Amino acid sequence: MTNPDLSRYHRQYLLPQIGEEGQRKISSSLVVVLGCGALGSIIANHLARAGTGTIRIVDRDFVELNNLQRQVLFDEEDIRRNLPKAAAAKEKLEKINSSIKVEAMVKDVNHTNVEGLIKGADLVLDGMDNFETRFLINDACVKNALPWIYGGCIGTHGITMTIIPGKTPCLRCVFESAPPPELSPTCDTAGVLGPAVNIIASLQATEALKFLSGNLQALDKTLYTYDAWTREAKALRIENLHQKINCPTCGERNFEYLRGEKGSRSTSLCGRNAVQISRDEPLAIDFKELAAKLEPVGEVSYNAFLLKFKTGEHEITLFPDGRAIVIGTASVAIARSLYSKYISV
Repeated sequence: MTNPDLSRYHRQYLLPQIGEEGQRKISSSLVVVLGCGALGSIIANHLARAGTGTIRIVDRDFVELNNLQRQVLFDEEDIRRNLPKAAAAKEKLEKINSSIKVEAMVKDVNHTNVEGLIKGADLVLDGMDNFETRFLINDACVKNALPWIYGGCIGTHGITMTIIPGKTPCLRCVFESAPPPELSPTCDTAGVLGPAVNIIASLQATEALKFLSGNLQALDKTLYTYDAWTREAKALRIENLHQKINCPTCGERNFEYLRGEKGSRSTSLCGRNAVQISRDEPLAIDFKELAAKLEPVGEVSYNAFLLKFKTGEHEITLFPDGRAIVIGTASVAIARSLYSKYISV
């Protein structure tokens, strides 16, 4: 934007930390929001109102009724119209701020497309719901020296971290590997408090505005966690961690998730209305613990060889190494979404 009208942002650039020059930087930025669920919808809302020049929203899912408890850009009309989240978000944000550009991409983020999705961005924000995709984002951003902001929220608790490749630890400096599925709760199995999501997403958006306005010295250098129920906050100092360990991503520059050597692969099973999800690195799943996690939200049975989980019209058959067959859909995107929601990695 060469000469944007900044008057609508007057209360924002009155802040000495931002000023008119900082606002112009924000208004000329391109930000990519990967995932437009709870965190992503709030982040996108904040950034649109703040005047971010271009917001590219990427999400594979459609709006569902149980989203409305915490996903602030959507309403019941979006459900009636069967809108993808990215498209619904674009409509809302353009009504909020017609002077910015919003790009909606209804896509599943994977190793074949992630670099194209973030191309040209000044900053990437994490609104995803699983570690596998976050490790993939980390690979892509570290490889391309692109800053990104990690965030996650489950139950009443959330976590966030700002990552500047080459200057701060990356995600795998802190989390070497994803927790096993039976120890990895999701919103769909453990629940989530809407205000907790708002707090973490607002912290992510604040970090984004610091970065976009040129306030790099003000960026948070900790791994910050907050429990909205107890108001317990922790800020773990990690700024030199990348200099003390041999990180496989930012130290060795081994981008195994980006090459597709780690993570899951999906194949539609011809004639079966089912999708198989395979893993390049086998998991060791404790069916008993995973069943206990899934029992509150569906029908579960298991033996030594497999676990079956039924929810609505879909059934997931899970094998001990993490391979799964999702029955009830031929859509790879829907199958991957169900796997992330209920199995999670």
